[in-house]
Amino acid sequence: MKKALFLISKIKEKGNRFITEQLQQNGINGLVPSHGDILVVLYQHEKLTMKDIANKIHRTKPTVTVLVDKLEKLGFVKREKSYEDSRVTYIMLTQKGYEFQPVFEKISSDLNSLLYKNLTDEESELIDKLLEKML
Repeated sequence: MKKALFLISKIKEKGNRFITEQLQQNGINGLVPSHGDILVVLYQHEKLTMKDIANKIHRTKPTVTVLVDKLEKLGFVKREKSYEDSRVTYIMLTQKGYEFQPVFEKISSDLNSLLYKNLTDEESELIDKLLEKML
């Protein structure tokens, strides 16, 4: 019996539980693991449109809108109209969003350590390659 999807689902649950616990331990309330995808792309790019974010994280624009709305209410991101085209709105990190980056990176690093702790370097590389191949 093939069980990759079942195992991937269990790994995701374990990872989300870890992230939630770490956020709480760091006094971060309101953020959920699904906000991480948006924060990652905003840490990599100064500003993006909702469409850009949706494309980069492979989510629908309505889903991204809900997540960004929550991040905005929590003070991590802000909206800014384009100077060139008033129909375009950019999403950008706030000071609070940038100040959260070290905590975000520590949680990500700790999660990777947890997930890969029983694997050799070769096994880690192999599992990454195999999972990418499955996508």
